[in-house]
Amino acid sequence: MLSGCFSKTTKEPDKLPVKFCIPDSLMNQIVLDTVRTKPEFNELNLIGKVTFDQEKVVRIYPLVSGNVTDVKVTLGSHVEKGQVLAVIKSSEMAGAENDLVTARSNLAISEKNFAAATDMFKSGILSEREYISAQKELDKARSEFERAGTVLSIYGSNSQHDYLVKAPISGFIVEKFVNTNMQIRTDNSNNLFTISDLKNVWVLANVYESDIAGVKENENVEITTISYPDIRYSGKIDKIYNMLDPDNKTMKVLIKLENYDYKLKPEMFAKVMVHQNTGKSMLAIPSKAVIFDRNQYWVLVYNDKCDIQTRKVDKLAQNSIYTYVQSGIKPGERVITTRQLLLYNAMTQ
Repeated sequence: MLSGCFSKTTKEPDKLPVKFCIPDSLMNQIVLDTVRTKPEFNELNLIGKVTFDQEKVVRIYPLVSGNVTDVKVTLGSHVEKGQVLAVIKSSEMAGAENDLVTARSNLAISEKNFAAATDMFKSGILSEREYISAQKELDKARSEFERAGTVLSIYGSNSQHDYLVKAPISGFIVEKFVNTNMQIRTDNSNNLFTISDLKNVWVLANVYESDIAGVKENENVEITTISYPDIRYSGKIDKIYNMLDPDNKTMKVLIKLENYDYKLKPEMFAKVMVHQNTGKSMLAIPSKAVIFDRNQYWVLVYNDKCDIQTRKVDKLAQNSIYTYVQSGIKPGERVITTRQLLLYNAMTQ
């Protein structure tokens, strides 16, 4: 009995002659990944926010003064090109329409005068000087009529004699600075609306002084948000703003992202992870596949459901995605990346 008690020893996991098969109920939850040689990269975490694409945005300013009688959209509304956004009752619209009526009347008179002048000039009754003067008056009347028509077309004529603020492009209302009964003046520098299509957005991230030297254009980044923590958006650093914010002493970098599902919205908080390539390539396995036990790093190598091996690996470096190893595993072997801790405990008990 004493001999039986003291002869039992604890074996290392990689030396256990394990005979273990993954149950079918668990097999459906197993995910495998292949060991490959990959470029090594370090990670730099930045904080930023989502904003609309400044290159694909339109700010709408008032062309006339007046009183806002109706606002037909709200912040965040989707609008189509040509859709009416607001209605402004303006005396300038009435003045522009009156100018067109006056210009049309003057043109008609000038055309009659010129026709009469032409007949008299051919008959020798009218001098050439007077004929040229009548022609100049006609040209002036035509020019004034065209000018009045152009102004009214810019304002947008309608039967109610109101100025209609229309959307020049399709997109979303991302800024709105107008309400019903508001008095509008053309010398006001504030825009009424801002429209962006939001199919593409910008992420502006802050880089602290200590990290500026390690940030370069075209470096790969991954972006996550609080709203969608499981979705990773991939992109690159498109631009580095080589100026520091005087208030918080940070430099901004720009990442452009496609946003066809409209999940990314302006002012969203964004976590930006910059992948800094070290120029080296090493054997890599997913970091989530690594198990730490007894001051060692282990992985489960999968051959088939009844042939699983525990392997001790020598870790060289690690980031949130990959763990780079020196030995213990070979390229092309497959490792278990989900439920591996459950399997490891079952195999080493």
